[in-house]
Amino acid sequence: MLSRLKQPFISACLQSSFVPKSQVNCLTIVVSNLRHWNPIFSSCFSDYRSLSTSSCSKTRELLGRFSSVLHTPPFFRQSTSTGHPVRFPTNIGDSPDPKKRKMTSITTVQKGSLNKLDYRIYYRNETGPISPFHDIPLRAATGTNIFNMVVEVPRWTNAKMEIATKEPLNPIKQDIKKGQLRYVANCFPHHGYIWNYGALPQTWENPNYTDESTNCKGDNDPIDVCEIGGRIQPRGAVVQVKILGCFALIDEGETDWKLLAVDVNDPMADKLNDINDIEKLMPGYLRATVEWFRIYKIPDGKPENQFAFNGEPKNAAFALNIIEETHKFWQELSQKRVNNDGELALERTTDANSPFNMSVADAEGIVNGNPEAGSPGPVDPFVDKWHYITVNPNGS
Repeated sequence: MLSRLKQPFISACLQSSFVPKSQVNCLTIVVSNLRHWNPIFSSCFSDYRSLSTSSCSKTRELLGRFSSVLHTPPFFRQSTSTGHPVRFPTNIGDSPDPKKRKMTSITTVQKGSLNKLDYRIYYRNETGPISPFHDIPLRAATGTNIFNMVVEVPRWTNAKMEIATKEPLNPIKQDIKKGQLRYVANCFPHHGYIWNYGALPQTWENPNYTDESTNCKGDNDPIDVCEIGGRIQPRGAVVQVKILGCFALIDEGETDWKLLAVDVNDPMADKLNDINDIEKLMPGYLRATVEWFRIYKIPDGKPENQFAFNGEPKNAAFALNIIEETHKFWQELSQKRVNNDGELALERTTDANSPFNMSVADAEGIVNGNPEAGSPGPVDPFVDKWHYITVNPNGS
C-alpha cells in the first residue's frame, strides 16, 4: 500500500486543484491504520476525518504532511537536542530473549555545552539510559545486511566527536588532546569531514589481533563508517545503512578500517550497491576519501597516513566479512572471553545476561551526574583556516 501511495496519488494530489473522493478515502484508511504504527501519524489522524472533496486546500495540506512522513518511515528525523527522538529503526533491538529488553525508541540527552570539555550526548530507550557502543544492535533487523550507524560527526563539520569508549554508557563527546578540544583541519579543498562519519555499534577492532590483510593490530575502537548519502545527518542520529565497501587505513601503525556506506533512505541508495557504483555515480569521491585520510593529520605535524592494498578500496563482500570479524571480537570482549587491556567501559543496560549489566538506577545516576545542557562555547577562528598540503605522489 505504501509503495503505491508514495508516488502516484500523493504527488498527483499535491499538484492538482481537485482531489478525487476515492483518493481521500484511500488516505483516510491508510492514516487511520498507521497511526498506531508510528507516533508521527498521530497529527495526521487528528485531521483526516475532516476531509471532503470540497476542501481541496485542506486535503492538499494534509497530503503534503503525509507525503513528508512517507519519505521517512520507519524512522524519526528529528534533532538530537535534549530529550528529542533521533532517527531509529522501529524494530531496533528486537530480541526473543526475555532478559534482553527491546528497544522500540531511542532518544538522546545532551549534557554540558557544545565546544566545551563537559559536552556529552547520552542515549536512552523507553526504559532508561543505554550505551550506543554495547546496547544498540549491530543490525537493523536480524538476518539482514542493513546496519545501524551511530553518527558522531555530521558532514562538513570539524569537531572531532566520538563514542567515549572508556566512559560508562559511552556517550558521544569531543576528543581531547593535551587538554584541548580537537578539531580536524580544513585541508584544501576539503572542509571538515567530507561524509557523515560515525561507527557501527557492537563491533571492536581488537588491538591484540594482527590482521592478515594489513599486518597491523586493531585500534581498540568500534569500526568506523563514512556515510556518503546526500543528507547531512544530525550528530547522535542512528541511521540504517547499506555497506558498499571499505578502505584499510594504517593510522600510526594500527589497522583502522573505514567502511563506506549509504543511508538506505537516500535517493541514490537503490543504485549504490557496491564499491564500483560509487565511482560510477559519484566520480572523484573515492579518490577524495583516500586523499582526506592520507593528509588530515599533516597540519598537526604528523606524517601522511598509509593504506593497505595501495589505497585501493575493497568491495562490499569483503567489507561484510570485516564487520562480522569485528562483531565477533566485540562478542568475545563483552562476554569476558578476552582481556580488556584497553580499559574500555563495557557496561550495558539491555541484557541481564551480560557480565557487565548495569541497573537502570545506576545508569540514571551517571547521566544525571553531568551538568545540564548549556549554551555553546566559542570556537577559535583558527578552526576555519585553510591548510594547503602537498601530497606525496608516491604515498601508498
